[in-house]
Amino acid sequence: MIEVESTKKMDTCQTFCYDEEVVERVQPILENIGGAELIFKALSDATRLKVAYALTLEEELCVCDVANILNTTTATASHHLRYLRNMGLAKYEKRGKLVFYSLPHDHIRKLVQLAAEYNMAGR
Repeated sequence: MIEVESTKKMDTCQTFCYDEEVVERVQPILENIGGAELIFKALSDATRLKVAYALTLEEELCVCDVANILNTTTATASHHLRYLRNMGLAKYEKRGKLVFYSLPHDHIRKLVQLAAEYNMAGR
């Protein structure tokens, strides 16, 4: 417990000051990022992140493929895919009796790939 307190004291400023120019430059930009946290919220679920990562490895996947990749039911796979779709992180196309999902933007692909690479590199 003492170690935590000493660490706390070392990782904060001992006096209060700030660079007004930096604050005025950065603060308005932060107002434009509102809503981006929803992307991370959607991907914070381990299963949904796996689904999104699987979609980076293939151009598209059928719900049945996703269920088998995850070793789960099609209902569970469908639930997670629908959540990603509702958040704008996946799109779908129905072909006959099959439904195929893919990533809607290269930005999403890059974000998920970066997270996976970061994790595999050992942070």
